Amino acid sequence: MRISGTHVYYYFVCKRKLWCFSKEIRMEHLDENVQLGKLLDETSYTRENGQVMIDETVNIDFIKDWKVLHEVKKSRAIEEAGIWQLKYYMYFLKQRGIVIEKGVVDYPKIRQRETIFLLEEDESEIEKVLTEIENITTDTKPPKVIDKPLCKKCAYYEYCYI
Repeated sequence: MRISGTHVYYYFVCKRKLWCFSKEIRMEHLDENVQLGKLLDETSYTRENGQVMIDETVNIDFIKDWKVLHEVKKSRAIEEAGIWQLKYYMYFLKQRGIVIEKGVVDYPKIRQRETIFLLEEDESEIEKVLTEIENITTDTKPPKVIDKPLCKKCAYYEYCYI
């Protein structure tokens, strides 16, 4: 199974959303917040060479000199997920012999950024996460609804609650 950055991101946001995504139950194209995030991603940092697809698996927002990865996010609302997504990209590249010095999560809307490093303990955590992602995505039933405040703004809200 090819595990994309979206899989990792959804793992930290909601296991049910991850399961739906893996089963190609896609609701994102209907969601205004997702569309705004994509627009922000496409229009921010336009001087950079954006959207680098590697091994048809991970889609990195942009890379500077093959040393610094950048991931553009709309807000810090789900910050942990964005950080782990970026760490996964760094791990993914390291597995292919490309060592990245650091990553940066950019929040252009609030003009902030977070510098991220891939530590040894992060690599073992990522390996556990990848195993759990495989288990979730191969299950025949979706995980339970998490029922958190972020659910109200989720593209899958109707799937889970209606």
